[in-house]
Parts: sequence; structure tokens; C-alpha cells
Amino acid sequence: MRGLTRPWPRGSWRPASSAASWRPGSSLPSPGRYGTELEQNLRTSPDSSLLVDILHKTILHPLSVKYPPSTKYRRCFLTELIKKHESTAAEPLDELYDTLADILNEEESTRCYKNYLLPTGEPVTLSESVAIISGGTTGLITWDAALHLAEWAIENSAVFSNRTVLELGSGIGFTGIAICKTCKPKTYIFSDYHHCVLKQLTENICLNGFVLEPGTTQHIQTESQGQEAEAMNYQTPKLIVAELDWGSVTEKQLLDLQPDVIIAADVIYDPEIILVLIGMLQKLSTSRADRKPPEVYIASTIRNPDTYHLFQAELEKAGIRWQITPAHSKTGFLCDVQPNVTILQLFI
Repeated sequence: MRGLTRPWPRGSWRPASSAASWRPGSSLPSPGRYGTELEQNLRTSPDSSLLVDILHKTILHPLSVKYPPSTKYRRCFLTELIKKHESTAAEPLDELYDTLADILNEEESTRCYKNYLLPTGEPVTLSESVAIISGGTTGLITWDAALHLAEWAIENSAVFSNRTVLELGSGIGFTGIAICKTCKPKTYIFSDYHHCVLKQLTENICLNGFVLEPGTTQHIQTESQGQEAEAMNYQTPKLIVAELDWGSVTEKQLLDLQPDVIIAADVIYDPEIILVLIGMLQKLSTSRADRKPPEVYIASTIRNPDTYHLFQAELEKAGIRWQITPAHSKTGFLCDVQPNVTILQLFI
């Protein structure tokens, strides 16, 4: 089955309808959500220092320059920022218009980067599609439940520390990369099925400071790069990228995985997938034989309550107990309206 994942951190780009949602670690407002506050601050600012500060902490931030968000998003962001600035009757800022001119001359791309800041201050950078559906899959973008699950994991790092974690439907890797950088798992197994998703997932693992051993494909031993990774002081886990088809995988094939924890984000989106997912979880439970069953956490954005309730009903039919985990207290990635996301803990 193909994986899904969805997008944002404080200090990250998010394609919002308001056109602006970059929120750096400082208290600077963003042009969309905090438009009124920004206009007031611009009016009271004696010079262009505030505007320059915003520009260099967003569009011209070194991370954004090296790994730029989509051309369309940056264009919308700057256009909105210029509107706020012009509404104050302040002197024009040449650097602002020059930056917009440079972006207007760029060609649109089918791919972009998105940057997320972890609580440690370290970024997670992902290359992903600008379209919700591309290459016949929705797995090439990051979805809200993946952010929600990562936030929960960071607050509950003991669940993952020094343990083997299997992620079902990893998509392009945000949740797993964030957990590997903050929660110190012993082994982390990314998994998905679609070939385009697996390719992009592997590229994003490399992009975030992990080096793949030459000649490896699905079993990947990684190590952090250089002084930057050492400075972050996180343990480097053993990483595996696995092609996993829930419908055809056998218990024998799962024996090598032996996860202590199983997680997934935004995989409850189609009634036809539910029984296959539950069957997969049952196989993973029995594959551990005399060992304790793995802990299972499934994060879901509830778009269709009927599908979500069907999942709960089928779990009960299969004899799998479940409970809703308490919501995490901090919101670092989802900076706009909170989506309707819940995390179920399953007892398989």
C-alpha cells in the first residue's frame, strides 16, 4: 500500500490560502495570519529595519535560499508582504522588489523544498511535489497527520528511545526523519510501496544528513555527516528502507523486522485499505512469536467520519482493542488552523 504523509513547524513554509505562514523562531508576524499586527508594526517602525528583518528570516534565510520553497509560494508571500508595506505609505524597499523580480523570472517547477525546524533548532528539509497527486500517488507530499504524529513522538520520546520502530506508509519521510533526529531509536524502518515514493524517501533521508552505504537498496545503514550532526548530539540509528505491500507480504517476510513500535500517519483514507491494514498488523503481531507484541500508534486526519468509524469497528471485530492517546501540549509544526487529527493506540 502506498504511504501518506502531510505538512508545518514553527519556522516553516506552508502553502496556506492566506499566502503566508513562515513563522521564524522570533516573534515576527507573518503577512497572512498576522496581517493587522504586521501593518501596525510597520507603521510604528521608524525605518525599514523590520521589513528587512522579515525578508532575511523568510525568503532570504540561508536555509530557504539553499532549499527554496515553491516559486508560486514565494511569489505569493512577497506580494502579500509588499501589500502590507505599501499600505503604510512607507518608503519603498528596493531589496524587497528586487527579490520579487528575481522570483518572477524563475521557471515553475514540479518539485519544491519544505523546511521544518525541530525543537532542537535543527531543520528537517524535504524535497516534495508541488501537486497533491503526482506520479499516480498522493505520497509525494507531507500531510498534517505526519506532523501531528511527529510532534507527539517528540513529546513522548521514551516510546521510541533505543527501540526498533516500523513506520507503515512513510511517504517522503518527515515523521521518521524527525523521530530519528530527536528520539534516539535503535533501528528505524521506513516502508512504502510506490516506487516513486520509495525513491523520493531515500533521497530525503540523504538530504537530511544520512549517508547511504554504497551498493545497498532496501537495507540501509546510515551515519550522520560531519561536525554539524555531531553538534546536534543525537544518536544515529540503523535505518532500513523497505518496500512493503500490505496485501501480499507474508509472516515469514516480516520475521526480520521484529519491531517494538509500529506507527503510521494518514493511512486510514479509503475503506478498501482498512481490512488490509488490520491483516498486516495481525501478521506483525504473530511474527514476534514469544516476544511482547509491538506498541502501535496510528495518526489520522478525520476527513470522513464514516471511514474513521469503520476502522474502529473493524478493529473491534478483529479483537484489537484501541484507545485515543491524549493530545500533545505543544504545537510546533502546525502553525495555522489545527486539523482534526487523532492518534489511536492499538493493542494487537
